[in-house]
Amino acid sequence: MTRKELLALGLPEDRIVWNPHTGPLYEYMMEQGRARISSTGAVVTNTVPYTGRSPNDKFLVEEPTSKDHVWWGEVNRPFSEQAFLELRKRVLAYLQAQPRLFVEEVFAGAHPEHRFRIRVVTESAWHALFARNMFIVPHTEDPAFVADYTIFHAPYFRATPELDGTRSEAFVILHLGRREILIGGTPYAGEMKKSIFTVLNYELPLRGVLSMHCSANYGRDKNDVSLFFGLSGTGKTTLSMDPERTIVGDDEHGWGEDGVFNFEGGSYAKVIRISAEHEPLIYKASLAFGSILENVVMNEQGYVDFDDDRHTENTRAAFSLKRLENVDLSGRAGHPRQIFFLTADAFGVMPPLARLNRAQTMYYFLLGYTSKLAGTERGVKEPRPTFSACFGAPFLVHHPAKYAVMLAEFAEKHGVEVWLLNTGWTGGPFGEGRRMPLPYTRAMVHAVQQG
Repeated sequence: MTRKELLALGLPEDRIVWNPHTGPLYEYMMEQGRARISSTGAVVTNTVPYTGRSPNDKFLVEEPTSKDHVWWGEVNRPFSEQAFLELRKRVLAYLQAQPRLFVEEVFAGAHPEHRFRIRVVTESAWHALFARNMFIVPHTEDPAFVADYTIFHAPYFRATPELDGTRSEAFVILHLGRREILIGGTPYAGEMKKSIFTVLNYELPLRGVLSMHCSANYGRDKNDVSLFFGLSGTGKTTLSMDPERTIVGDDEHGWGEDGVFNFEGGSYAKVIRISAEHEPLIYKASLAFGSILENVVMNEQGYVDFDDDRHTENTRAAFSLKRLENVDLSGRAGHPRQIFFLTADAFGVMPPLARLNRAQTMYYFLLGYTSKLAGTERGVKEPRPTFSACFGAPFLVHHPAKYAVMLAEFAEKHGVEVWLLNTGWTGGPFGEGRRMPLPYTRAMVHAVQQG
């Protein structure tokens, strides 16, 4: 979609702010009154009651070009094309009536051959900043930018289920044929990020590129790469942000013929109870000017408390990877030497570390055993054992076997070691044992990386 085509939808050109930078967005945020500024300059926002993703409110439009590729079921719920078009009209009418709109034109995918151009149209200044933080910002603005996918983002618009065919007031609906995404009813910013990850999980395997829910870093050179697969809260970000190694990215990557590449330009780190001692990189970046602290508690003097979980356990910091000292901003590296499957075992049964053969690799990747940790989805108050195919079932579009076969083939071709790493409980189940100490986990990871 070109800018001309976007404006033809009736959006008010005189009220659109195109690709605003961080400084002006701070002014707009103060004007809108939906964010506060901490003593260190970070943005502090509150999205209660939507403090996590709403997987039951996510749908894929059942349409001819994509329906035969989709793994339909609990993860990918069908939505009628007619209902999508009617809701789209209502969302556009709502956006047309807003006093100001923000458009961010960004990239998803650091590899130039596998990059998608994303346009985010939102009513909210702090969500525009989130898009700038999370995706890859072009070096220069391009008025001729043609979006491969467009997100129409109306977090403060509420759907009417009886009228719109949604499950609740919140909705995340992807139309892969039109290459459009509607998000509304929920201000939780992670819905934008994960909707684009879903898009890449659809598009890239069709090109022979494996899309992965993993973090990545490297050691002495770009061929000394480790990948960390896992659901939210299991340690992907923490373990990838190792002061002794170079960070490629902390959550979403592709693996193609010439190595791995980051999908994003930022980090959406879980920050509940983080400390400068154990997670110095995340701690420093989270407090910086331009970072967004989502549902972190702040007092009247502007000081934040990372230990306070009164809003949610799923407190988040969204910041650009440029805030980190040991990051490779190219977002690219070679083929991995090691893969770690992170499992937060809530029963205290799984070993701290185990090496897997090919059959076990396929089995555990398809099984995806871990625990949903408190707050990562609405209603989750304590760890729940779960099985999430490919350690990312909520974001898969194709059948899990497609991703598993690609992973096994790539791992065998490039001689990759695969390990199961328990970042969950030891000495008993949740409530009886204790969480695996982070320094011990880091020591085991380092031992593997050093041979």
